[in-house]
Amino acid sequence: MSKRVRSGSPLVAVAYIRVSKDEQKLGPEAQRSAIEAWAVREGVQVATWHVDQGVCSVTPIDERPALVEALASVREHAAGVLVVAKRDRIARDVVLSAGVEHAAVQSGAVVVSAAGEGNGTGPADAFMRTVIDGAAAYERALIRSRTKAALGVIRARGQKTGGSVPFGFRLDVDGRTLVAVDAEQATIARARELAAEGRSLRAVAAQLAAEGRTSRTGRAFAAEQVARMLASVAESQAAA
Repeated sequence: MSKRVRSGSPLVAVAYIRVSKDEQKLGPEAQRSAIEAWAVREGVQVATWHVDQGVCSVTPIDERPALVEALASVREHAAGVLVVAKRDRIARDVVLSAGVEHAAVQSGAVVVSAAGEGNGTGPADAFMRTVIDGAAAYERALIRSRTKAALGVIRARGQKTGGSVPFGFRLDVDGRTLVAVDAEQATIARARELAAEGRSLRAVAAQLAAEGRTSRTGRAFAAEQVARMLASVAESQAAA
């Protein structure tokens, strides 16, 4: 028989704030103001505040220090509410959101949004929360898709999008545009020919070394480097 969880006071809340690395539309100050306004309206005392800074919306519970602390604080203060400014501050993933809600319930609290979306205990409220969480997950996927497409366009224009300069190119004087390096491009073309013959990555690397083709550091290519060369060729063809 499972142990019954004792519910905390509905007039005591623990506040959780999450700010991602990329999206800053709802910063910590704005989230705090929204929660404070909600607490005044509802006559609820916020016992403690917990902020996860630079945490992605799909980061698991155990990798969010402030959320773990918030759940512990719910039990410590016998709080009946874990409040967030908006539901997407919990997560942009349906399963993860459900996991956080379950953890809150196990601690004796319910998750409440200061914005009001999905609050309530009825079947319709539970359904609405699922819809809202699904919409948040869809929005995240849409943003990622658009970002990937935009970066693809930039790469197709021959401009650098971050990270190190790929083998086969150098940066132009503007610091952004990629310019082909003939000798390195010849090595990539040779690697592609060898791979087309059905050779393994290791075999391709060995043949390049036998032909005196080396990396920028003068060392023989590793299988992983050959894989990256071939992948860059595939991406360029796809962009075209």
